[in-house]
Amino acid sequence: MKVLSLVLALLPLSSAFTGPTLLANKAPITLAPRASPFTSRNLQVTSVKSPPVTQLYSSIADESEPSKGFLSKVKASIPPANERKKLLPLGLMFFCILFNYTILRDTKDVLMVTARGSGAEVIPFLKTYVNLPAAIGFTVLYSKMCDSMSQKNVFYSCVIPFLAFFASFALLFYPMSGVLHPHALCDKLLLALPAGFSAPIAILRNWSFALFYVMAEMWGSVVVSLLFWGFANTVTTVDEAKKYYPLFGMGANVALIFSGQYVKLVSKLRGLAGPGVDAWGMSLKLLMGAVVASGGVMLGTYKYMQDKVLTDPNVILPAEPKKKKEKVKMGMRESAKFLMSSRYIRNLATLVISYGMAINIVEVSWKSKLKAAFPDPNAYSAFMGNFSSCTGAVTLIMMLLGRSIFQKYGWRTAALVTPTMIGVTGVMFFSLTLFSGTFTPVAAAFGMTPLMLAVFVGAAQNILSKSSKYSLFDPCKEMAYIPLDQDSKTKGKAAVDVIGNPLGKSGGSFIQQILIFGVGSLAASTPYLAVILGLIIFAWFNAANSLAKQFNEAMAVTEEGAIDAEVTG
Repeated sequence: MKVLSLVLALLPLSSAFTGPTLLANKAPITLAPRASPFTSRNLQVTSVKSPPVTQLYSSIADESEPSKGFLSKVKASIPPANERKKLLPLGLMFFCILFNYTILRDTKDVLMVTARGSGAEVIPFLKTYVNLPAAIGFTVLYSKMCDSMSQKNVFYSCVIPFLAFFASFALLFYPMSGVLHPHALCDKLLLALPAGFSAPIAILRNWSFALFYVMAEMWGSVVVSLLFWGFANTVTTVDEAKKYYPLFGMGANVALIFSGQYVKLVSKLRGLAGPGVDAWGMSLKLLMGAVVASGGVMLGTYKYMQDKVLTDPNVILPAEPKKKKEKVKMGMRESAKFLMSSRYIRNLATLVISYGMAINIVEVSWKSKLKAAFPDPNAYSAFMGNFSSCTGAVTLIMMLLGRSIFQKYGWRTAALVTPTMIGVTGVMFFSLTLFSGTFTPVAAAFGMTPLMLAVFVGAAQNILSKSSKYSLFDPCKEMAYIPLDQDSKTKGKAAVDVIGNPLGKSGGSFIQQILIFGVGSLAASTPYLAVILGLIIFAWFNAANSLAKQFNEAMAVTEEGAIDAEVTG
């Protein structure tokens, strides 16, 4: 219990940024910040030469200028060469990472939900008792790696083992699953234990699939949230972040479309396999081969940035805050105490946990409907491929809208779009589940059963929720790190991104487990889940509003520092 309390105390650990470093005609000037709620020993704001905050939300071109020709406007909208040199490789890296994430996400669901003796009901147990401990262990390891290794070596040391495992799974673990999985033992346990233990027994029965599930989940939290965004924040200025972060995922979401169609293509090839051929084994080799190849491109791009971009004097990088005379290495307890004192960090953690809990509560119920509608693995996989392609297409549209939302309405409105989207669509899905008989005429009008209508409504809910996350929630979260100091960033981001999201999903899973044991089934717990979802959305709104006020105040401090720099310069 003492260890668990310590881990939960680390939840508010969040990433921070090296300081709001902005593009300027002169070299960035680092000043001591004015007094503000953010200038404490635990949370420092580094003020630098920067344009006013209002310019950060304005369009790139000055609307007051006379109208220019079409070609001039297009030319003006193209980033300068020194920005393109780092933005294009970052976009390619994000493309490869999300290409892999989509394949892994679709594959892990098919493996676990359709495995022998398994189903959607194992997901809450996986997230709570397998995924969360793995995330905690990685966070401890990552903190030690950051203290003893360079950022470049930490990146390689995290990514390469992931790629090696996925290749090994397709070539070794899956072909030997019949020998590795203890089916006889699990059959005896099912006869000896109550029916409520069927889900944990299914995890034990298919332990290598469960391990794949966890590694696929960790790819999203470690490689996407921690490594990529952490690297992007160290090479991108505040001005560039405001202009390009909402568009960073444009190319990446094209990857969702391509990867979704690739999964669908592999499903068709698997269906053409002749008798006696291990169809899933062939499929996994094709899927994991694509993952390893895409990962290789991502690593090559990262090495290019290290060798050619970060060493280019023409590329403007964020200015480092003043370094302390001696770097203090903090243990787990000291880190928790350091970050628990920051309301800013706690609000960031609340956003991440709320998203994880909310999406998990709706998603597990939807996947139970999905398995009922598509019990065949080929059909299930093909549906998930189309689902991923639709997610990518909708996210591309949301990316374009997201830029306008940031520019016209600011950070607060952009941060509130995702909880609003999840709340509204969640109500629609749960209403259809609770009152399926009422919607029978509606389903008939569309030529489908109430079950299939629930599947498509749930799919729409997931697509809209994920697209708003990729286009607005993630950029908002990363922008919020920018005014913070380097020490908060390194250890805080590891906890919020790697532990916060799994803890949110595990929290939702734990709620589902309690309800399943209490009322007997996932379907019977639906009314309670709908009420709990509403409470989570309410807490999410409060945290987003509080963080928006703090973020704007922090940027105001930056603006004041920029004005002082102009005067003293």
